[in-house]
Amino acid sequence: MSTPSSALLRRILLAAATLFSVSVFAQSGPLIVTHPQVIEAQKRGAIVWDIRSEADYKKGHIPGAVNIGDAGQVLRNPNTEDFIPTPQIERILGAAGIDPAKEVLVYGGRANVISYFGLYTIRYFGGDNVRVYHDGIDGWRAARQPIAVEATQLAAVPLKLTVRGANAVSTADILARLKNPDIQLLDVRTPKEFAGEDIRAIRGGHIPGAINIPYEQNWIDPETQAKLGQSKVADNAGMSLKPLADLKALYSRMDPDKETIVYCQSGVRAAETATVLADLGFKNVKVYDSSWLGYGNTLDAPADNAVFLNVGALNSRIGSLQNRVDQLEKELASRTK
Repeated sequence: MSTPSSALLRRILLAAATLFSVSVFAQSGPLIVTHPQVIEAQKRGAIVWDIRSEADYKKGHIPGAVNIGDAGQVLRNPNTEDFIPTPQIERILGAAGIDPAKEVLVYGGRANVISYFGLYTIRYFGGDNVRVYHDGIDGWRAARQPIAVEATQLAAVPLKLTVRGANAVSTADILARLKNPDIQLLDVRTPKEFAGEDIRAIRGGHIPGAINIPYEQNWIDPETQAKLGQSKVADNAGMSLKPLADLKALYSRMDPDKETIVYCQSGVRAAETATVLADLGFKNVKVYDSSWLGYGNTLDAPADNAVFLNVGALNSRIGSLQNRVDQLEKELASRTK
């Protein structure tokens, strides 16, 4: 039988659990901004972080923006695609003057998911005042705003970063939640990845219970990237976000009051959709950072549509490609003689 003291203890524990499960994306105001809001942020003295490669940054950037190179490459381990050690991140961000404790605005090219990874990074390391400019340098140019080519160097800052541990969803956390009806899993990869037809880990497939809404569905025209490759459109304007009403309709089968865990291959695409959901009013949104790369490589983790990578077939294809490269090099060498 429950006593008054034990009931009180349960209420305290429930309150504590609620406190420590707050979304990594929770903050006041919208997370995704437009170019007028970028200008207002600049007037407030916000740090503007251009997450693109150094080469793209040098071709033209928002005046005052700082750059560390391609953030997705610089801040992540190339093999696991997880964050590099925190002390290294402290040195890199600190040297660039990027302080998560201050207001930060992140951008790249239009719909560049690394912009959202940048936002996630700032939040992950304790920042409470960070936003992303989805339309990025493309939207900035289209709005006829000034472009700078000279690099900006802010004063270096000493950083001691603290990870928001309660919001770092691990593979063990996912496994513990699989049969929890109060959790919803959203897979934002392509339908072929979800079905196990496009394998990018030891095995393909998806986490049981997950629903699939590819992150490109957030865009006005989800086919824009493919159309650009086929020269069917002149620019990437179709990669701007859908109107709010359309985004709400897209995620209408999901419950905004439930804990929502978003994943992709390595957490980057998931960061975009997680940010969109937070702006739609979803109360507890988290990113599974290791995503399918971590889950798919955990062989005792249950999976739907599980298909193992055929290493022999892969090696055969690599061998065929190498033979073709060798042949082309010989043909090129003979033509230059």
